[in-house]
Amino acid sequence: MPDAATLALFCAAALALLVVPGPAVLYVVTQSVDHGRRAGLVSVLGVSTGGLVHVAAAALGLSSLLLSSATAFEVVNYAGAAYLVFLGVRRLLDKGGDTGTAGVERSSRDLFRRGVLVQILNPKTALFFFALLPQFVDTDGAPVALQLLLLGGVFLVLALVSDGAYAFAAGTLAERLRGSRAFEGVQRWLSGTVLVGLGALAARSRP
Repeated sequence: MPDAATLALFCAAALALLVVPGPAVLYVVTQSVDHGRRAGLVSVLGVSTGGLVHVAAAALGLSSLLLSSATAFEVVNYAGAAYLVFLGVRRLLDKGGDTGTAGVERSSRDLFRRGVLVQILNPKTALFFFALLPQFVDTDGAPVALQLLLLGGVFLVLALVSDGAYAFAAGTLAERLRGSRAFEGVQRWLSGTVLVGLGALAARSRP
């Protein structure tokens, strides 16, 4: 178990990184804007579940395998980029019929699944766990895998709170603006463009 000082330093480092929006946060925000707070929170749960996969991979040493292989990195990277572009194009072509509370009821499982895939297909998350977590591991203490699981769990709890705050804020703002013709006209294009842009940026990432 890491001591209190190490755990506090890890939490501070994790929060410093979490508050900077990345692909997962921007995905959550776009879903919150499109479908409301509940959809955003469902997306957060999906992203967090995808994060569990990366935590387990880090503990098992799979992250180092992914990052040491340029081919493996590119396969995951391009798959994630293609998925983000797919979601963006789908949103751009959508006429807004699935927005609103009824749409959320019908698509909660879909939103959760998409959140899981967005996070799993994000090699930058694997890079984060591979680069940051080992810095706080005590090689003379408990088994390394156990420490990595613990630190990864702490990070996911912090991410759940941080991403949830983004979802709540974005969903609340969107609900206040909903009904405005100007907002409805911009909403679809903004969400779709953000997702396509994220996919394009992800495709240019390098290990």
